Amino acid sequence: MRTSGSLRSRSLIALSVCVLSALPASGQDSIEWTTLGSDYAHTRSTTAAQITAENFADLSVAWVWDGASFEAQSGRSTPSYINGRLYTVAGARRHVVAIDPESGATNWSYREPDTERWEYSMRADYGKGVGYASVDGQDIIYTISPGFFLTALDAETGQPLQGFGEPVPIEGFPETGVVDLLKDLGHPYDPYEGLPLERGYITSSSPPIVVNDTIIVGNSAEQGYHQSRIENVPGDILAYDARTGRFKWKFNVIPRPGEFGHETWQNDAWQYTGDISSWAPLSADPALDLVYIPTNGVTIDYYGGHHPGDNLYSTSLIALKAATGERAWHFQMVHHDIWNYDTPTAPILLDVETSQGPTPIVAQATKQGYTYVFNRETGEPIWPIDEVPMPASPVPGEQLAATQPIPSKPAPFEYVGSSEELLADYTPEIKQQALSAVADYIMGPVFNPPIQRDNPEGKIAALMCPSGAVNITHPPAADPKSGIMYIMSRYSCGSRFLVTGEEADTYYEAPTGVTLSRYAASGTGRPPRHPAGIPVFKPPYSRITAIDMNTGEHLWWKPAGYTPDRIKNLPALAGVEIGNTGSGAVGQLLVTDSLLIYSNVTSDGAPHLFALDKKTGEELARVPVPAASRYGMSSWVHDGKQYLILQTGSTLTALTLP
Repeated sequence: MRTSGSLRSRSLIALSVCVLSALPASGQDSIEWTTLGSDYAHTRSTTAAQITAENFADLSVAWVWDGASFEAQSGRSTPSYINGRLYTVAGARRHVVAIDPESGATNWSYREPDTERWEYSMRADYGKGVGYASVDGQDIIYTISPGFFLTALDAETGQPLQGFGEPVPIEGFPETGVVDLLKDLGHPYDPYEGLPLERGYITSSSPPIVVNDTIIVGNSAEQGYHQSRIENVPGDILAYDARTGRFKWKFNVIPRPGEFGHETWQNDAWQYTGDISSWAPLSADPALDLVYIPTNGVTIDYYGGHHPGDNLYSTSLIALKAATGERAWHFQMVHHDIWNYDTPTAPILLDVETSQGPTPIVAQATKQGYTYVFNRETGEPIWPIDEVPMPASPVPGEQLAATQPIPSKPAPFEYVGSSEELLADYTPEIKQQALSAVADYIMGPVFNPPIQRDNPEGKIAALMCPSGAVNITHPPAADPKSGIMYIMSRYSCGSRFLVTGEEADTYYEAPTGVTLSRYAASGTGRPPRHPAGIPVFKPPYSRITAIDMNTGEHLWWKPAGYTPDRIKNLPALAGVEIGNTGSGAVGQLLVTDSLLIYSNVTSDGAPHLFALDKKTGEELARVPVPAASRYGMSSWVHDGKQYLILQTGSTLTALTLP
């Protein structure tokens, strides 16, 4: 479902490239990386040109920043390079840290005081980066803590921003610089303890984004596959003044009576259910004053009998006016999402030349292997999106949508659904073993309905494939100059089955909500296993796909990484030519002036960076690195020297040329 609102018209020719991507300074003395995705368009690209195919193999470690003292573990935060300094967050406390880009020394750090709402945060060490704005000539770093406070810091000193926010009535908090985000959600709460778990839970894992003079705040909820009760708070979008922290607006992700989309909720579930958070990063077009918000599903993954209807704005892309919060347009990628098909990565904005002429687009890659592409000003699909019939659910009480929206272009970048044709078939024996391995599972389309334990067919589970073709761990990248989008993906299948709400409730120590769901997800899935020790399905086990967003056509694809030795050396495959299957590991993508760089592993599992030709996918060079990168790389130029940052668990590793 998609609806356009009235938008101001403007000439596409007048669209300034600097809105969407960082521009090089004279002689490339300094090139910034201002958001976790590099720019407002979230392209994960840089105009830096020092690192080339000819010198790529000469990259070496310049420094390593060790976040152990901040209890950093996950390596999820992509550092931003702004005005000669790196900024990131680290650890479960989500310390804000400023780092010298030449030496890796810590310049300053900021830590939020203890609260009970931080102590029980379910996504504490999930921080992905910082927000940034220059306000009246002052550089400001914005961050959202696991306790769900918004803090503004002076980028030079790390001190809380004077005149921002209101005093927090908790010992240890500064007198200025902080906004308690729970205050504006509209639910009863305690400043120290947070929301009562009976009502729900909310935090944030992605940084805010500052569009013109407005800070837009997304959020995260408890993971839907860890829920057994039907109540939670909605992940409403909040906005604040970038100078003062004054509350500006709230957008209800579950429409209230009288609001657009309320009719997509067929009972009173809007009164008690929640989630529909925007845990993935946000993108924006400041020239249009639009912010693009990807969302996830409704409370409880895999069962939705308590919330019939399409359920706007779950698993959608929403375009909002940054200044007012007014909905400009939206598109729902999954109606009545029960598959954990939440929209996991930031939308990518590009200016391309389609058959319609110069066109500003926004492209959203999904867990399902589809890419949805829209005119980012109007919300009109660039290529038709068809409502395709899908199976009904056999689970009592479940009412699935009769159709789901499937894009006609671009073609899927990964296998979609599950079938016998996709089973491993290196030899007739291997194919027969694969058939036996899946015999107790129900195969079907990408929207294959989950089934309950002790179902009439006696099956273990329904396979939902792919279950995470892309995800926050391996976001796409794009080249603003060519309009080519690059996606690293992996074919994997979900196989969770449903149990009673009473049973599921025993899995969790502190569940949110009060009322038990009729059904909820089992604690773990039971995926089919091939006895030969190979994946049940055909390779590639991981791949990179290049899509020309001017035409919607795939330019090329290739396996990501290399066939693991454990598979190459299997006795069952002796004498069989299997080619390069890809490693099965996913990694990070980065677009530079001349290269597509990605992180992955060679056959022996050794982490490497690989340099590819952007137009053909040909591997041009590779270099070993100390550890596999996680969640995203960044690259920038400081004092005339290009650096590349790897997120390696508790550390940041900076690479540069001699």
